[in-house]
Parts: sequence; C-alpha cells; structure tokens
Amino acid sequence: MSRVLIADDEESMRLLVARAIAMDGHEIVTAEDGAEALEILNRDNGAFDLLLTDIKMPVMDGIALALAVARDFPRLTVLMMTGFADQRERASGLEAIVHDVITKPFAVADIRTAVADALASRDPD
Repeated sequence: MSRVLIADDEESMRLLVARAIAMDGHEIVTAEDGAEALEILNRDNGAFDLLLTDIKMPVMDGIALALAVARDFPRLTVLMMTGFADQRERASGLEAIVHDVITKPFAVADIRTAVADALASRDPD
C-alpha cells in the first residue's frame, strides 16, 4: 500500500486520521507540525506517496510545508485539511501543488475517500 505522512498539531486529530487511513492498509507516519514533517521528509528522502497536512499549525504551517514540498519533493501528492474558512482561502491559490483541501470536521469515510482520491491522482512512476 501507500506511505502517508500526516502533519497536524492536534493529537486527537492525528490519531483519528491515522487510524482511519490505516484501515485501508496504508503505512502511517505522523508529525506534530510542518517543521517536524519536513524533517521526516528530508530524513526519508521524500519516500512518501501522500502528505496529509493541517493548514493552521505552529512552527511551520501547512502552506509553508506545501511550498517546501513542491520545491524539494515535487512528485509528492499534498492533501490539506482545515477547520477555518480563511485558511481554506489561503490555500485556494495553490491548486498546482495541492490536490484538495478537506474541511474539518469530517467523517472517517470522508477522509478515507479523500485520501483514496489523492492517491489515485498520482502520476505512475
């Protein structure tokens, strides 16, 4: 299956999303913020199929993380999530590097579908 990196500063959200996605057999790695996610990506040479990141996080937010990923790991698919309308608007100009933005709260089935759609959109290697 696929390797998915989840970046979210809320532990309960990280755990919920990780459990939901793991139900589909994906390997999950989690990070508490964008800076930690970028460290993991650099350490693993970008060896992930999907980055699922919250937009609003301390240290490095999801938009800064998405921009860094687009620069350093352009083949990595990025899926964002947010509970804030203004944050969703900030991501609206990033269509070229962000597959989609999922609005919180969401049902487990919704995040599983969003992840499956994002993974299906990847260019074959």
